[in-house]
Amino acid sequence: MSDATMTARRTVALSAAGISLIAVCYGLARFAYGLFVPAFRSTFELDGATIGAIAAMSYVAYGAGILYATVATPRLGARFVSVSAGGLGAIGCALIAAAPTPGILALGVAVAGSSTGVASPPLAQVVARRVREQRRDRVQTIINAGTGLGVLVSGPVALLAGDQWRLAWAAFAVLCAATAVWVGAVVPSAADAGKREPRARPRVPAGATPMVSAAVVVGLGTGAVWTFGQDLLQGTGGQSAQAAAVVWIVLGACGLGGALAGGVIGRAGIVLTWRMLVVAASAATAVLAFAPSSFLIAAFGSGVFGAVYIAVTGVLLVWSTRIFVESPATGVGAAFLALALGQALGSPLIGWVADLADLRVAIAVAAGLGLGALVFTPPRPAPRRSE
Repeated sequence: MSDATMTARRTVALSAAGISLIAVCYGLARFAYGLFVPAFRSTFELDGATIGAIAAMSYVAYGAGILYATVATPRLGARFVSVSAGGLGAIGCALIAAAPTPGILALGVAVAGSSTGVASPPLAQVVARRVREQRRDRVQTIINAGTGLGVLVSGPVALLAGDQWRLAWAAFAVLCAATAVWVGAVVPSAADAGKREPRARPRVPAGATPMVSAAVVVGLGTGAVWTFGQDLLQGTGGQSAQAAAVVWIVLGACGLGGALAGGVIGRAGIVLTWRMLVVAASAATAVLAFAPSSFLIAAFGSGVFGAVYIAVTGVLLVWSTRIFVESPATGVGAAFLALALGQALGSPLIGWVADLADLRVAIAVAAGLGLGALVFTPPRPAPRRSE
């Protein structure tokens, strides 16, 4: 075991700060956009294609953030990059809160979305380098479940803010800034975050192509719920804003269950876990498409989707660190960049289908697309060496 391995106490502190950073960046700065789509549609008179295009900008910026974090983490250190993620989230949320036009709204959504791409690679690098091997998969998936925590927080804030959606986004900006300060105090600096990556000719590890392809397809299938889920419940299903917000809270609360993915992988194996989660994600999306007017069914479908989405991205995270053993930040960056690409392509496509036909049909199409991820499976792990 390396001398740099964290103690159990420091691992818990890292996990708490990490899950909080993922919560504010993913759950607030990025995915809360979908929670407020009905308000944005009303305030700025947006159609479905435009809503999808703005969401796509968030995913593109997310990809740019991943590229930055993948390059910067080995050079500048996990602490600096993690803090910059919280800072970008704060700036993006503040821009959304103050947006006078759709253009500024789109800029804010893009800046906020970039924070998510910046957040994941440095945290994954620290866990892979500094946490004991027996705890790594569990810690990776616990931190990744921060998305559910952020979604859980954003729902009550939206309910309290009511029609004053700008106040909600201002509160999100404050939470992002506060978390950046916390992360700066907990995440290891460049000096002790593990060895810097040696300069070498880039090499694509065996097994990277199926992982990237799987992530793209998952993005195509899941982006619709995050972008159009609230619009589906309120606009198509006729549910009140309060009822739809409660459904969003259920999604976030169940998303915390995605933290169990690491334990499931350990028991069922990564291949079976992946297949079960892909099927469950598509099934939950289809449930929402076919029964948007029923509060109970929508809450059930959203709850399943929340838990499964966080779990499936957790499996992607573990999958990537097993493929890119020498550079975990690069592996996570590749997987999540591919996920963002799928979501960036899927959101405007679903918006376009919704404008042509119906939002229920569009989300059902997304559910079908998601099943394509079954074509790709993670490699079975090699037997562990004793330490």
